[in-house]
This record gives sequence, C-alpha cells and structure tokens, in this order.
Amino acid sequence: MIETDFLVIGSGVAGLSYALKVAQFGRVVIITKKKIYKTNTALAQGGVAAVFSKTDSFENHVADTLAAGDGLCDEDVVRMVVENGPERIRELVDLGARFNREGGGKYDFSLGREGGHSQNRIIHARDLTGKEIEDVLVHNVEQHENITILENHVAVNLITYSTSVRSGLVRTQHENICCGVYVLDNETGKVETVAAKVTLLATGGGSKVYLYTSNPDTATGDGIAMAYRAGA
Repeated sequence: MIETDFLVIGSGVAGLSYALKVAQFGRVVIITKKKIYKTNTALAQGGVAAVFSKTDSFENHVADTLAAGDGLCDEDVVRMVVENGPERIRELVDLGARFNREGGGKYDFSLGREGGHSQNRIIHARDLTGKEIEDVLVHNVEQHENITILENHVAVNLITYSTSVRSGLVRTQHENICCGVYVLDNETGKVETVAAKVTLLATGGGSKVYLYTSNPDTATGDGIAMAYRAGA
C-alpha cells in the first residue's frame, strides 16, 4: 500500500497546479493513465482568456461569458473564474511559461480577440498554448522533492468509508468520506491501494464518448464515473 498526504488523479493543468500548491504542506502522489504529459491540456491549441487590457474589466468578461453560455452558466462560478484568471496567468509566468508578449513588461501580453469576447483578452503561446502550460507544470512537478509521479496507473475506484451521527435512535447525518483509491498498474497488471488524507479528482472530461474528438484517448470520463459510484 502507498500512503500519502495528498493524492491527485490526473496530470493536466488542474491536477499539476494543485499538486504544486499543496506540496508545501505534505507528500503528494500524482496518478496518471499514461505519461504525465498525455493530457487534454497538452493538446489545447487555443489561448487563455484573462483580463489584462486597460480597456477591459471583470464585468465585461463576465457579461461576455454569460452571453456566450446562453443561460447555461452558473454566474457565481463564472465570476470566480474570471476574477481569479489574471493571477493564475501570473503564476504560470512565474513558473516559467512563455506567452506571446508585446512590450518589455513581464505581463505585457499580446492579446487577441476570439469567439464571443468583446475585448482583446486572449493570451497565446504561439499555437501551442496548452503544451506550453503543460510543459512548464510538468517540469516544476518533476523537480519537487515532495511529489511522486505514478505513470501508467489507472484509477479504478475511490475508497470510501461511511460516517453517521445519531441522536437517540435517529440517524441525523450520513457522509461518505474518501480515503484513497484502488489503482491498476498497467506495467505489472496488479491493483494497488493508495491511501490519502486528501484526494483530488482532476481527470478531465469524457470526450471519447464521441466518435470524433481532438482530445486524447485517455479522456474517457473515469473520474466522473468513480465520483458517481462513490455517491458524490
């Protein structure tokens, strides 16, 4: 059995960013189906939208996003993402990401305009924005002494235990708590147990349910299925 403080399932921008942040608080294990860089993130060619122009604002970005979402967006989530976007971009630059720039400043980006955006707010790294982000995050993760990477490992099922609080004969609360995952080692064919105090599912979507997709073959919705089976 492998024991760790933090378990991250998935090696895209979400999982690797989280791993780098929590590694200062304890040991981290990252599980990824194939090689660490085989992710949706690495194949993303489009840019990242964030407010950096003096003529732009968070309110403009939120309004554009809600309009493009046509009623499907959760406004609170949209605001959270938009308002935190610039700081996340600065973090990537500080880690070594090289985005297209104009001017001499560290954050003087060459901003494009795409899709439903009314302002120039699209940040690119040539035509390989996702690869640039993935490469930088992988490099930093591989250098961190508190992070262990398990490649060619497929998460099978979350490990949970149930808790309940009773008042007399009445159960007042019930909760499934995740304490790790069963994982298949593709090289040995054995199922291993990874126990963790905190588990993060960052497995991406399930685009392979479609006949045609530009995402990798690993995008099969495993994390969604595991969360559903665990009652999340």
